[in-house]
Amino acid sequence: MGTRNSLKNAVLVDLPPEPKMRDKIRAVAESFNSRADRDVVMDFSSVGIMATPSISGLLGLRKLLADSGHRLILRNVASATRGIFTVTGLDAIFDLVEDKLVDSAVLES
Repeated sequence: MGTRNSLKNAVLVDLPPEPKMRDKIRAVAESFNSRADRDVVMDFSSVGIMATPSISGLLGLRKLLADSGHRLILRNVASATRGIFTVTGLDAIFDLVEDKLVDSAVLES
């Protein structure tokens, strides 16, 4: 699992399960710093549930990308995590997509 540049205009990041997820999110944010030059698609295929520090990290990464005119897209989010996003209202903040919709989501905006 790692970071790969396989989508046009986006970086695809495979997230590991907790507790390593927060470190991966932090590393991605640090690699962009304040000069994000593309969208980021985070693949949650290996993630069952998220801890609060990881959610906080995603919010920070989303802001960093948005400030640079780019998006954070979350794909393959498990139903338990999707439920947390819905209950907390984060589903309105994050772009949640299914795997088959990622290419069109990245290319349409």
